[in-house]
Amino acid sequence: MNEFQIEYLDHVAIRAMDIDVSAKWYEEVLGLKRYQLPEWGEFPVFLLSGKSGVAIFPASGKAENQEQTSRRVKIDHFAFNLTKENFDKAKKRYDHLGIKYDFQDHFYFHSIYTTDPDGHTVELTTIVVDEKNFYKV
Repeated sequence: MNEFQIEYLDHVAIRAMDIDVSAKWYEEVLGLKRYQLPEWGEFPVFLLSGKSGVAIFPASGKAENQEQTSRRVKIDHFAFNLTKENFDKAKKRYDHLGIKYDFQDHFYFHSIYTTDPDGHTVELTTIVVDEKNFYKV
């Protein structure tokens, strides 16, 4: 059998009412790096941490080359994985910025949830048990 293994989350495509407002939020709040390449035109705008992140497209009908149904699909949420140390730093950053978040204890993971300017739920998560026992790699 030809099995393969996913390495990491590459990106999640989201639709935003204002691409610049959303891009600025991801830069300022999550510290993602903006990539807006001239070969792609006005969109998508990629915001990445390493090789993972979000690709932002317009929510309106401006995207002529996109399927009509693609413009209306809403993502439930997406998650970025952090070390425990960075998870604690993220909570402090949210507190410093006055960003409300919901903490949830998922037994194996702890997560905080907030929303971006368009209401997409963004999860930051960290494993709180021994990874070797959880992932059984």
